[in-house]
Parts: sequence; structure tokens; C-alpha cells
Amino acid sequence: MPVFDFNQEKKDAVKAEKTYELVYSNERVPDVSHPVILLKDEEKKLMHHSSGMFTAPTKGTAFTCDEEKTSHDILQIDARFEKLVKWLGENHIMVKLSGASTDQGYAVYKIFETGVAMRGTKLSGENGFLQFMIERLLQSDAPSKEVVDFDEIEDSDDMKLTSIQSITDYLMCAGSTLPDNIRLWARRNLAVAKSTEVTPEERRHAQRALSIMLNIQWKNTDFQPIDPVEARKILDEELYGLDNVKQRIIETIIQINRTHTLPAYGILLIGPAGTGKSQIAYAVAKILKMSWTTLEMSSINDPEQLTGSSRIYANAKPGLIMEAFANAESSNLLFIINELDKASAGKGNGNPADVLLTLLDNLGFTDNYVECNIPTTGVYPIATANDKAAISAPLMSRFAVIELPDYSLEEKRVIFTKFAMPKVLKRIGLRSEEIVITEEALDAIMDIFKDTSGIRDIEQAAEHIAANALYRIEAEKMVCVTYTAEMIRELLK
Repeated sequence: MPVFDFNQEKKDAVKAEKTYELVYSNERVPDVSHPVILLKDEEKKLMHHSSGMFTAPTKGTAFTCDEEKTSHDILQIDARFEKLVKWLGENHIMVKLSGASTDQGYAVYKIFETGVAMRGTKLSGENGFLQFMIERLLQSDAPSKEVVDFDEIEDSDDMKLTSIQSITDYLMCAGSTLPDNIRLWARRNLAVAKSTEVTPEERRHAQRALSIMLNIQWKNTDFQPIDPVEARKILDEELYGLDNVKQRIIETIIQINRTHTLPAYGILLIGPAGTGKSQIAYAVAKILKMSWTTLEMSSINDPEQLTGSSRIYANAKPGLIMEAFANAESSNLLFIINELDKASAGKGNGNPADVLLTLLDNLGFTDNYVECNIPTTGVYPIATANDKAAISAPLMSRFAVIELPDYSLEEKRVIFTKFAMPKVLKRIGLRSEEIVITEEALDAIMDIFKDTSGIRDIEQAAEHIAANALYRIEAEKMVCVTYTAEMIRELLK
């Protein structure tokens, strides 16, 4: 006698009642031409804003409008939103639709939550949670038509923690936006977070790990081309001179225009302190339109700071790399690794440089706390260093090495007058006519800092001089402060 499978019968019934067509779209901004949902509305009764509720899929696939007291069958759904519509219907969540009538039907391009129709119905949060899920779905690609439809996560009406409920609902509605391995990892960790057979500490760690991972937008890695003219403009705004360096940087990253993927090699900037290495790194992040984070290798002496600690410890926490992804809320992230030449300075517990190699190889990175391999194909590294000889050969091989020369005195002179001083004046609200630096005073500034590398000292000098001028104008009621060589030497001694 065959075993009766009630769950399978329920699945088959739901599939049999599916009267709508799935549209596989990658549109990021829905509109009338590319709606999220298309409703049947032959009599044009639905208005621009229509409030009501979706019916649960087991009772049909339709939208019941409050104003007109009419039911409108769903004709089409963007495949990314099918489970979200099901969730809205099953949980009796009242919504307001924004849309427009077309020859094909009522095209819905916005959905807002307005409340819950029945008391006791679970609800993850207010409209912000719904908009969060919608935004994640819009940023994802259409699911494959052959994708396996995994069993839905079980109901958890007995759970009291809203965060657990939010995680459950998110996985139900937007789980398809996650990479396959992360989606399976999330289901397992959610089971732990809900379980009464593990310790409270294990449940807390599982819940925290889920919050970290689901906070990240797991983006595709199809990067848009860059405009080399605009890229050069951005670099010129950040730094004076160094034309050869700027050219090398653009040549390194412009391959993105043909491959639509990040360059195979990161950028390693080597040069004296204060030559603008960090400014270049920030400029590249702006050119690539990527979020960025910094890793200060001089303050990292234990690889566990990067990889996190195991959940077996009560005070376990994720590492700096995982925290960077979570803070950026994106898997596409530019890592600015400052002082790479300090990366090998471990203190007996391993070498932080080995962790960086794992991150840079683009084969995935596993944090000891999260315990899940995360894709790193959207990671681009830019490192800075002062001492090339202190960097190991394996690390060096992961980068396109660009050496920055020190500035000449004439270049420093231009940087001080054309960049450093105007920037300070603008920031503190001084007009250019309120401060005069004579040629002799400028010679004195250059003489004072002739033996220093980089431009950090002359930038600090600009700050000091401008602050002194502002004080004299405010306290001594001077209209204009003119600096001589003698005044400069006295001020900067």
C-alpha cells in the first residue's frame, strides 16, 4: 500500500492552481513597462493607488481591492517576487499598490505595507522590512527556470523573537538572492537558532551569524565599464603630478571595460610616507564605484583578528574581514590594505599575511565565527607600503606594483599654493584675500620641509598658518594677515 504524502499533495495542489505566468526579468527599477505584478482589470477599476490584500495561494492567486470590493486575478509575476506575493497572502498583510492600467492589465510597480488583516498573524516588521526585501529582490538576477524549488522553511508561530521571525520571512521571500551555499548554510543555522535541543549560547551565536550574513547584499560581479577621461579627472582632483603613476593605475583597472570583471591583480602602491598612497586608493574606489574598507596591518598581529574566533567560545566574534562585509552591506568591496609591509609581523599565533593570501586568491573566504565559505570574486584589493623588501614574494605576486617617487621642491610648492592652502581656507571659511603669503614666506616653508618626504608636513603647515590667520582676524580684528619669511619661521619652529 503506497504511503500518503500530505505535503507533496499540498505542493501539487498549489502548483495546479498557479494561473499566472512567471516573467524572468533583471530590471532594477520596475515601471509600467516592466511591472512587478500584472493584474487582470478589464473594467479599469483599479486606481493609481489601490489598497487591499493578496489571497493565499491555496485559495487562488488574486488581489482583493478594498475600495472596489473586487477581486483581480494575477496574470503575471516577476519570478523574483513570486514567494514574496505568497508570503503577503499567507500572512494576511494589507498592502497598497502603485500602478497603472495598460492594454495587458493593471501594471504594479510598487508595493507598500499598510497593516495586518487578522489579529495574531505573524508579521516581521513594519513597511521598512518589506521595502528591504523588495530592494534586495530588485538587485538580484532572475532565478533560473530550472532552479530546484526547495521545501519552504517551516512555520515558527511559537517564536517570540522578532529578529528570528524576520530571518525566517526573509529566507522565505528573498532566499533566492543568496548564493546556493549561503542559502543552505542559512537554513541550517536557522534550525539551530530555533532549536530547544542546543544551549542558549549556541542559539545566540547562530542568530548573530545569520544577521551578519543576511545583512550583506550578495551582488553579481558584472562590473560596468569605466570612463578613462573621468577616471583621470578623479585622480587629478586628488593628487598633483605623478602622471606616470596615474597612467599605470588607469591601465591596470581599464581591463574591466572588456571583461566586465575586476582586474586579476590588485594594486600595490609603494613609496615614502605622505606621497598620497591612501588618496589614490580612495580615488580608485570612486572610479570603480565600489564601497571600501580599510585594514591597518600595523595594528594586526594575530591572524584571528582577521578570521574571527570559533563559536565554541562564549566571547566569540567575527573577524575584521567579515565585519567589513557586514558594515558595507555588500559582497562587492574594495579593501584598502594599509602598510602591507607590516603584514608578516605576527606574534607567535600565525601570520596575518597568510590570511590575506586567502582573501586575495578569489577562491572564497571562511570566517571562523560564521563558518561559511563566502565568495570573494567581488573583492578588489589596493595595498600601500613603505618598504618593498619587507613584503613576501607570494603577497607581492598578487599585485600590480606601482612605485611612487617623492615630490620635488617645486612640486611641493605648487601643491601647497594650489591645493593644500585653498582646501584649508575653504574648509574653515577664510577668503583668499584675507591671507597673503609672500614669495619669501613660501621659500621659508619649502626650506623648513626640504628634508621631509611626502606632502603631509606641508599640508599640516597650511593648517597651522590658516588657523593662525583666522585667530588674528577674529581676535585682533585684522582685515588681512600678510606672512613674511620671519613670521613663518617663528610660527613653524
